[in-house]
Amino acid sequence: MGGNLFYVFSDPDGGASELIGLLAAAAILFLAFGSLVAAALPIGMAVFGLTVGVATMTVLAGVTEVPTFAPVLGSMVGLGVGIDYALFVLARHREYLACGLDPHEAAGRAVATAGRPVVFAGGTVVVSILGMAVANVPFMTVGGLAVSIVVLTMVLASVTLLPAFLGAAGPRLGRAGRIGRALRAGRSGRLGRRQDTAEGPVPAVGWRRWIGHVGRHPVPYAVGAAALLLTATLPVLGLRVGLPDDGSLPHSRTERRAYDLVAEGFGPGTNGPLVIAADPTGDPGVLDRLVATVAADPGIASVAPTHIDRATGIATLVVFPTTSPQDKATADTIARLRTDVLPTAIGHGPARVHVGGAAASLSDVGQRTSQRLPVFVAAVLAMSFLLLMLVFRSILVPLKAVLLNLLSIGAAYGIMVAVFQWGWGGALIGLEATVPIVSFIPMFLFAILFGLSMDYEVFLLSRVREEYLRTGDNGTAIIEGVAGTARIITSAALIMVAVFLSFAVAEDPSTKMFGLGLATAIFIDATVVRMVLVPATMTLLGRTNWWLPKWLDRMLPRGPVGTDDTDAESTGEAPRPRLVDR
Repeated sequence: MGGNLFYVFSDPDGGASELIGLLAAAAILFLAFGSLVAAALPIGMAVFGLTVGVATMTVLAGVTEVPTFAPVLGSMVGLGVGIDYALFVLARHREYLACGLDPHEAAGRAVATAGRPVVFAGGTVVVSILGMAVANVPFMTVGGLAVSIVVLTMVLASVTLLPAFLGAAGPRLGRAGRIGRALRAGRSGRLGRRQDTAEGPVPAVGWRRWIGHVGRHPVPYAVGAAALLLTATLPVLGLRVGLPDDGSLPHSRTERRAYDLVAEGFGPGTNGPLVIAADPTGDPGVLDRLVATVAADPGIASVAPTHIDRATGIATLVVFPTTSPQDKATADTIARLRTDVLPTAIGHGPARVHVGGAAASLSDVGQRTSQRLPVFVAAVLAMSFLLLMLVFRSILVPLKAVLLNLLSIGAAYGIMVAVFQWGWGGALIGLEATVPIVSFIPMFLFAILFGLSMDYEVFLLSRVREEYLRTGDNGTAIIEGVAGTARIITSAALIMVAVFLSFAVAEDPSTKMFGLGLATAIFIDATVVRMVLVPATMTLLGRTNWWLPKWLDRMLPRGPVGTDDTDAESTGEAPRPRLVDR
């Protein structure tokens, strides 16, 4: 059994992928913290938030149509950001415990510091996803709303429910168990031991050495990393969008077997017939001309007998292309019918003709999203730049962040094209045949990934800015800030990659694309970008990283993320230099 109706009511992928992702995340958290309790808290927060988010999504489905991919994408993104956000707050809480603070005070300070970047990053994800409404495609708008609900739930759980658990857990969250201590002892020789002093945790020696090494050779590292990502982006030039059908599913699925049997018996175009609707009012002979002209087109295999509605006089023609719905030749045939064949058939008469059907609708969605994608990308880039400028009181830091994020997402797009369109390594994720990139996925991925990359960006740059405002030394701030967040960012990235890759092995090609695209971009962002390009470019820019015209500094309101001068006065920190144009 197959067909569109069967596809609509079939169960979406998930379940097993979510379990695999959770198990992998739990293992990474235990290795990072060395404590079962500390590892369980982010997992628990993510599961709780996901449960509430999916329940809310179910309520939404009662008042509008929610696309079938929304629950899977919501689970994928929800688990990733839920664990990440909880991890950031928990890591800062453990740092305060190491400084000797009371658990309740440590929890409060953790939310006041790490919680603000979490709210900022989560809000950016939500706004970016909701911005897909500019495409004016209803199922994308509703799908984005559903995913945004899950992300918003995760943010709320991280800054409300999690602090309560942190305070109730007491000081044991700051201690590793025996197994954890043994694991850390085995790793200390390779990464360097992190020491906790009265002034706070000191980053592991290994990370400091690496960041210092990059800082001493910024030009070759910046050029080499940028060249690597630009090379990975090149396949995007051959990007071809479409929408999946049953022909993309594994041969073990009943829908795929039905699809193949229909194509074998009646031709590939039978799986995606076109419907031509014509109003012949005022031109009785137009229907005969339509049938003859359409049937003569080289992309059309056959035309079914014309059906005329007696009440309205509207005629419909079912047309079968010579190629399958996903084939680029089918899209070319549809375009040719609309722009050349049908106008020639009706001439200058009063008849009206339109082309529809599943294949035509898929083609229209792809065209609409492709046309709106540049506008959407420009809007997200502008919004991200303005928000980061507000937060970090700088022009070059947000500009650099936007460009580097764009570079990492472009590389992820390129790898997706290489895997799904060219078939490179497709067997590793169970891809049986090449398929076009699903038309709405590039826009969804851009919205989600730009928000997630802002997560790491704000977390890292907040620490760099704290160090810079405390010491006034750009080199020291880069080393201490990047190295101080490296362990947490690496752990968070590994968790997200594990969660997303668990969905990349699902059967549905759309789920595979979401999983692989998200995992690839997060991996690139947390490694090549955060650990190479960020320290290299910030070293090259020097003190101009924090340059801001004086007139603009006076105009901008104080941002809600990071620290400001009032915080310095209340905590007795050193004066915080700011480089402004006087």
